[in-house]
Amino acid sequence: MIASLLGGPPNTTYGENIGVLAITRVFSVFVIGGAAVLAILFGFIGIITELIASIPTSVMGGVSILLFGIIASSGLRMLIDNQIDLGIKRNLVISSVILVIGIGGAYINIPLGDVDITIAGMALSAIIGLILNLVLPDKESGYGNGQMFAESDDQ
Repeated sequence: MIASLLGGPPNTTYGENIGVLAITRVFSVFVIGGAAVLAILFGFIGIITELIASIPTSVMGGVSILLFGIIASSGLRMLIDNQIDLGIKRNLVISSVILVIGIGGAYINIPLGDVDITIAGMALSAIIGLILNLVLPDKESGYGNGQMFAESDDQ
């Protein structure tokens, strides 16, 4: 609420921040807050800004690949932890479409008179996932039997 009163962006958890926490394994609020203050200060110090800008794009690309790969892996881990059986076609279709729409850069542009509303990224993935979850039939047919995480009798 304070951020909106001061004209700032909403305070949310972004996947990039979760990825950084997973890479560094540092979960202290004080360390994260200190890093945020340093980042703000670095923006006002010209020589440090130039130093950061001199990092090669290939290095930044490599870091981005690692970061977004960890974000995607965290999502897959949530599916596994919640025992979502991807052998069931319905689950596989929903999760695949959500992943491709979210990563692929798809967007929907909705013209409303003089205003165009664009829905993209995570918002579009969530909306499409909800629609697919409501529309697709909930039956187990095909190659999935719903027993991916069942106890094995051989153990």
